[in-house]
Amino acid sequence: MPESLALPSAVLFDMDGTLVDTEQLWWQAAAELAEELSHPLTDRDAPEVLGQAVEHTAAHLHRVSGTALTEAELADRLGESFAGKVAAETVPRPGALALLTALREARVPTALVSASPRRVVDLVLSAIGRDWFAVTLAAEDTPRTKPAPDPYLAAAERLGLDPAACVAVEDTPTGVASASAAGCAVLAVPSTAVPIPDGDRITLLDSLERADLALLGKLGTAPAV
Repeated sequence: MPESLALPSAVLFDMDGTLVDTEQLWWQAAAELAEELSHPLTDRDAPEVLGQAVEHTAAHLHRVSGTALTEAELADRLGESFAGKVAAETVPRPGALALLTALREARVPTALVSASPRRVVDLVLSAIGRDWFAVTLAAEDTPRTKPAPDPYLAAAERLGLDPAACVAVEDTPTGVASASAAGCAVLAVPSTAVPIPDGDRITLLDSLERADLALLGKLGTAPAV
């Protein structure tokens, strides 16, 4: 590694759709439940499903279907279905493990910042390895989850860093909004057709295979105050 290569203070990774190809599994879980509720999912439902916490999607399904089931019951159903699918099929996204390897070799701290429940996070960590991350955060670990900034603020705090010096890697508008609100620079690699709006310190790539230490170091340079 060149001595002059700037490195980010830390890289904070989303999980579903960013590191592992589970966003499609989450959509499947929601679609199957929605079908039972006589509300087949369409593209109009995508912003309420993709990148959202279990409780948010459950509330959406409750609202649009008029079901007699409670939001809590719907959330339990969604969580069980999603966890089962993740346990059966966890596939890293292209370039994800190579980028994690490069960051570890360069001794750049990393965190996992997910809106999924802890049991799903632990399933994924069991599949890809638990030692990639200095910190892992699941939906239960902060008072509010994405799109609120709380998860990324908590990750930076646990690492002892300024969020502005960290790079967040995300794949959905919800996750990008969370990281941006926390003050992080964002590398957005969309995993769905839902567009990610342009914004300050937001960089879009079509694949993590195109991300490297030089790019992350450039993105992680905190703006002048």
